[in-house]
Amino acid sequence: MAQSLLVPGLDREGLVGLAYRMLGTVADAEDAVQEAFVRWYRLDDAARRGVANPVGWFAKTTSRVCLDMLKSASRRHDVYVGPWLPEPLPDDRYSVRLT
Repeated sequence: MAQSLLVPGLDREGLVGLAYRMLGTVADAEDAVQEAFVRWYRLDDAARRGVANPVGWFAKTTSRVCLDMLKSASRRHDVYVGPWLPEPLPDDRYSVRLT
């Protein structure tokens, strides 16, 4: 039987908060976290069992996905016409809890 794909102690909203601070938009942050989950689900059972700290794996993978997104964003050269409107700040559920 396959090992459970759920990771005990994983704080998805904390990961979104980490990605938000790197990317600047909630939508991009959620995309980055989703990509980290896709990469986790693509691992076979042996690879998942080989990860000593799954929570750390998710944080590292999410930050690497964010860096990849930032690199590709510089090549897209999106042009926005009009005044710049900042995105609203996310609510407290995306704040990182340092314990």
